[in-house]
Amino acid sequence: MSARPARPADAAEPAAGFAFALGAFLLWGLLPFYMKWVDHIAPWEVVAHRVVWSVPVAGVLLMLMRRTADLKAALRDPKTLAQAALTAALISINWGVYVWAIAAERTVEAALGYYINPLVNVVLATLFLGERLTRLQALAIALAATAVAILTLRAGGLPWVSLVLAFSFGLYGFFRKTLPVGAAQGFMLEVILLSPPALVIIGWMAMAGSGHFGPTGAADIGLLLLAGPVTAIPLILYANGAKLLRYTTIGVMQYLTPTMIFLVAIFVFGEPFSVWQLVAFCFIWAALALYTLSLFRTARAARAAATAPPAH
Repeated sequence: MSARPARPADAAEPAAGFAFALGAFLLWGLLPFYMKWVDHIAPWEVVAHRVVWSVPVAGVLLMLMRRTADLKAALRDPKTLAQAALTAALISINWGVYVWAIAAERTVEAALGYYINPLVNVVLATLFLGERLTRLQALAIALAATAVAILTLRAGGLPWVSLVLAFSFGLYGFFRKTLPVGAAQGFMLEVILLSPPALVIIGWMAMAGSGHFGPTGAADIGLLLLAGPVTAIPLILYANGAKLLRYTTIGVMQYLTPTMIFLVAIFVFGEPFSVWQLVAFCFIWAALALYTLSLFRTARAARAAATAPPAH
């Protein structure tokens, strides 16, 4: 992913950045409704259509941006292709587990996974980038680990759905940063690489008579065609918002999505929510409060350093 330009510490953040990011997080928060509409379709078929129909959406965007030359160069670079194959595999795992979780009425666990994700990012940065944990971050991670332990011991077992979603998306973001192309080009590269196996899945299911993209299911065809836009548009909006906003701002705004997913799971889908799950979520919310405080402290220190008079 291309580096974001440095923003002056006291610069106002553009309204367009908020609009892009807010649009992405709201669309992601509403995504469970779409997943409920397609919960009668096998998760791997839904993921295959998410891949295939994202290609034209991303392709049109790249043509409008006039950035197709970057994509052509990436397709000729074996190292870039290998990196994109890794990120494509990670995001496909994330999509597959998420689709299955909604269909299996485990939306609460999906919400928990995306609450945990920011803390997973901190762990990855510590392990692989040599970044040091602040006291607040260390305490936040300890609280999150306590929440996982509570769920494992008291609420039905290891919350593997939450952990797979958190770590697959965290690792995706980590390795995505090393991909030497822009956000839209990188996404296009990923779905191009995933398209051959996705087409094989769609074709195999059609020949077996178990597919839903056929002449007898007009409603299903419409829903599966919609898979491309609902996948590509939020990612593209997020990429544009992240370029315009401070890391701290994005860090706080990202909680909107799991909060919406959590509320939809409880109050719309009517999924069960035990006392021990509530206790675990309270630990997670406390952890995120500490993490957010650490973000603001870091940002304040950076602003103070940027405005300090030069030493003589």
